[in-house]
Amino acid sequence: MNYNFGQQPNKTARVGRLFAVALILGCVFGTHARAQSITPPPTPTLITPPAGNSAFLVGHAVGTQGYICLPTSPGASTASWTVKGARPEATLFQSFFGQDFQIITHFLSPDTNPNTVAPNPLPFGNATWQSSLDSSKVWAQVFVNSDSIPASIPAGSDLSSCPNTGSIACLLLQSIGSEQGPTGGKLLSKTTFVQRLNTKGGSAPADGCSTEADVGKQTLVPYKADYYFFRKQGSSDPIFRAIPNE
Repeated sequence: MNYNFGQQPNKTARVGRLFAVALILGCVFGTHARAQSITPPPTPTLITPPAGNSAFLVGHAVGTQGYICLPTSPGASTASWTVKGARPEATLFQSFFGQDFQIITHFLSPDTNPNTVAPNPLPFGNATWQSSLDSSKVWAQVFVNSDSIPASIPAGSDLSSCPNTGSIACLLLQSIGSEQGPTGGKLLSKTTFVQRLNTKGGSAPADGCSTEADVGKQTLVPYKADYYFFRKQGSSDPIFRAIPNE
């Protein structure tokens, strides 16, 4: 009689992972009511979503802000760090019982399903958030209000929502497109606005980019932030659709 003792630990590990996933789904995505209970900190009017939108999800991000060294103007002999053409990358987490679980990935990608407020033509890539659980996506850009003012405040200018002086700005971003996951998941597909708050780090370096000789240099600066996701109030759509049994 053969006994494969090596299979038991593997089976136990799989069961443990499945239990952890079930716990996350139950705690975070199991009910619409739970999702609607998210309460962001008070924010200045400039970066507060319009009335009729409510927060349904928050993720605590750890990532990098990319910069590239470019001339300060065409033909200039001086240069400065800029985010243009650089790639933001972050992983968003939620913590349960002291353990961090990945819920969203933040990166740059083409908007393949633009909505009515998307720019035309579209940039080569847009800020993207993709659910780690159902692969739904939202693309967003900095919101511009009716006075043509971008929804951005300097870090350190608001103690409640953006207290860390010297960090990257806190923002309100508006959805310019979204997409359901391959099995119909809608976790992020109904997102209308995204707030980036409580930023820490991520600002451009103070040196390394000042002359023509520096042009073309790139750097990645670590940062942390809280991302709050909003959608229209009163929506009855489920925020998570289970993957069918195979």
